[in-house]
Amino acid sequence: MEIIIPVIIVGVIGLIAGVGLSVASKLMAVPVDEKQEKLREALPGANCGACGYSGCDGYAAAIAKGEASPDKCAPGGAAAAAAIAEILGVEVESDEKIAFIACRGTRENTKTKYGYEGIQSCLAAGMLHSGPLECEYGCLGFGDCARVCPFGAITVKDGRPNVCRDICTGCGKCTAVCPKRLISLVPKGVKAAAACSNRQKGAAVVKACGVSCIACKMCERVCESGAVKVTDNVAVIDYSLCTGCGKCKTACKRKVII
Repeated sequence: MEIIIPVIIVGVIGLIAGVGLSVASKLMAVPVDEKQEKLREALPGANCGACGYSGCDGYAAAIAKGEASPDKCAPGGAAAAAAIAEILGVEVESDEKIAFIACRGTRENTKTKYGYEGIQSCLAAGMLHSGPLECEYGCLGFGDCARVCPFGAITVKDGRPNVCRDICTGCGKCTAVCPKRLISLVPKGVKAAAACSNRQKGAAVVKACGVSCIACKMCERVCESGAVKVTDNVAVIDYSLCTGCGKCKTACKRKVII
């Protein structure tokens, strides 16, 4: 009898606590946005932050509230945009993009103005007289972009970063860390791109790098669609006009257009 009474008391207390928790869960329940849940499921879960929000949950919440467009998920690409658009009942056009580095200067074809033995970072090196290269516009090659890439799409070889087109998701993180602003996002299917950013003239640009644009305008002359223009002594391509004919590549004797 002495044992039964405590057991009954404990059981009653447990029952009361259970009922109390059940009632509290109903009264204090946070409403679940079913649309937001579906949107979250449509995202890849990379949580890279490339969309400008604090991960996939934040982006899904912003879409559900009408504060964000459905095409900002770079890792998910066109597939994620289409899935989100279907949930929202809207149409969306999403072109896959990848990172492009507007510089082909390697240690072999660029010249240096001093020896650098400091912190192995583009940002740090660039603070000392614009970096150790003769070309003040060129890639410093210390791999800040490669280190920040969450997908391992960028590797550095011979002082120049290279983007793997099959891995790059176009998240844009590399564009933000390049101190020379050499990296941009271009359409994945682009057929021609100008890999030089040096805006110097004549002898100066030739002296600095063996694969620099000399603003000869041959690419501009042969382009029948008007997609190539030489601006500030460097070739610039309008991808919306480019037909991919390849004539600019053939005309460029310094192989700036790739």
